[in-house]
Amino acid sequence: MFEDLRWLGIQWDEGPDCGGPHLPYAQSERRDIYLAAWRQLRDGGFIYPCACSRKELAQAASAPNDLDDEPVYPGKCRGRADARSFQEPAGVNWRFRTPDGEEIAFADLHLGAQRYVAGRDFGDFVVWRRDDVPAYQLAVVTDDHAMRITEVVRGEDLLKSTARQLLLYRALGVNAPEFYHCDLVRDDTGLRLAKRHDALSIRRMRENGLSAEEVRRQALSET
Repeated sequence: MFEDLRWLGIQWDEGPDCGGPHLPYAQSERRDIYLAAWRQLRDGGFIYPCACSRKELAQAASAPNDLDDEPVYPGKCRGRADARSFQEPAGVNWRFRTPDGEEIAFADLHLGAQRYVAGRDFGDFVVWRRDDVPAYQLAVVTDDHAMRITEVVRGEDLLKSTARQLLLYRALGVNAPEFYHCDLVRDDTGLRLAKRHDALSIRRMRENGLSAEEVRRQALSET
């Protein structure tokens, strides 16, 4: 990825390959930071342990909505009161207790006003996985705060994740950055480009003989 981005002409000031003021940059080396956030959420009553299996969730949860592929959790383990008995998060999934019925609103710098209703548009989401790995939602919120990120730019398929993350920022008592969600790049059939679909990549374009200038020009012509 670093090689392809540099070939394209993109440079960055800090990161896993070049260091910077907010080391370390690899999430595998930031466990202590994520654990501190997990403990804060546990002690504040914002999360609870969930022992539901994938089979149980598939049978009980409602279907996913829109571009978001996470179904609404049915709340089976929500009443558990033993969160503080866990000194470490391993062994169960940890879910954030969403405030049902609360409207989560934010202004996207590209797509304008956005509104989601907790408990309807999304349910209690995982912040720490049973295999002892922090989930995406908790990791990015913790990293954004620790690294003093002021603006997040990403695809529009993560709009609903922003609503979840705003709840985490609030629970952790930290300010949220601003968000800019880009239109998705799609193929000729309308399917969004994604690794899971073996979509066209910068590396593939390089292998097909396109120059960096041609790739940049093509990208600009489609925006």
